[in-house]
Amino acid sequence: TFEYQTTEGFSLDLAKPESKRAIEVDGPSHYLRDPATGAAVVNGPTRFKARLLSALGWQVAHVAFFEWDDKSESERRQLLVDKLAQTP
Repeated sequence: TFEYQTTEGFSLDLAKPESKRAIEVDGPSHYLRDPATGAAVVNGPTRFKARLLSALGWQVAHVAFFEWDDKSESERRQLLVDKLAQTP
């Protein structure tokens, strides 16, 4: 399901509610820049949502925009397969 809303009110980009598995595509607004290294770091609200969903039994794979943007269609499919395989 695209843009699924949980019973608790959380919005998920892609979800399979019957198994509580989801994919979240995290765009630039989900990240901050580490001033020391310049690396992208997941921001507080995104981390908090991930912790809450996990506590509710959801298994969520996160795909960062910078992992996605420069990929071909076949590479994107493989990225999703790999992310889902890494999700407990």
